[in-house]
Amino acid sequence: MVEKILTVKNRAGIHARPATLIAQMANKYTSEITLEKDSIVVNAKSIMGVITMAAGYNTTMTLKVEGPDESEAASAIENLFETKFDDE
Repeated sequence: MVEKILTVKNRAGIHARPATLIAQMANKYTSEITLEKDSIVVNAKSIMGVITMAAGYNTTMTLKVEGPDESEAASAIENLFETKFDDE
């Protein structure tokens, strides 16, 4: 299992577009991928799940990835956060 602490760096937070990007990226991999914030755990492959986290600017969350392609999946999702979802 790969576990990473991610920080929302774009000013608008995770709204519909970033949530869609996260879910689309997560769905490219067979691993189980979850995001956790304040004891709320959601499937990262679900756009609605990601949106319901209501993660604003500077929110930290835990990414957990388990499966055959876990390293690649974790890196790809971490890159979305690092590049601010190309939102700015």
